[in-house]
Amino acid sequence: MSRIRIDAVLIQAVIAGALSFAHLHDLAEAAGQDGWKAWAYPVSVDLLLVAAWRRMRTTADNRAAWAWFVIALAASLGANVATAGLLDLGDVPAWLRILVAGWPALAFLGGTLLVHAPTTATEPEPVPAPSPPVAPAPEQTPDVTVERVAEPAPELPTAPAGEQVPDPAPAPVVTVPPALLDHARKLADSHQATTGSRIDSTTLRARLGVPAPLADAITAQLA
Repeated sequence: MSRIRIDAVLIQAVIAGALSFAHLHDLAEAAGQDGWKAWAYPVSVDLLLVAAWRRMRTTADNRAAWAWFVIALAASLGANVATAGLLDLGDVPAWLRILVAGWPALAFLGGTLLVHAPTTATEPEPVPAPSPPVAPAPEQTPDVTVERVAEPAPELPTAPAGEQVPDPAPAPVVTVPPALLDHARKLADSHQATTGSRIDSTTLRARLGVPAPLADAITAQLA
């Protein structure tokens, strides 16, 4: 079972509102507004206060709302002070009768301006468009020029009869530059990751643009 919580601030607001409402009614009745008209004046003042307060909370330029809030607050405070014994309610001055009689038109004007004034809504900040992805720059193949100098084959001496001819000298070893070998190793790793098989000499030669002997030497070192 839920318990009813008594809020002291709410009780205080009800008491203050009731007293202010009664003072406005008494002042309007003393100024010649009898019957239901005397009860309508407190409602008019309180509604103008609420409309001005709501306008101040919902718009950026609230100078007009502040002006009407001060006017309604002055009317409420003036009624409270006037009914505290400082004013003879049996003999209300003419200027006060004029103010009370002219209040409905003033309250209607204030309420109309507060309701129909344009609201300066805060425009949302534009969201920057995402920049297109930048493709990575292609790797630069080092320019390696391999020059082969054709040398005349040395004349082999004729072996005498009955003697075995020695084997010819082995082919010269092709030297691979370290930079070219590193670049070839990257290409081989990429090829194996893409195709699942090791790169062969023909493919490596096409990718590097080197002669066949050099491509064979690089493939042998990558094995």
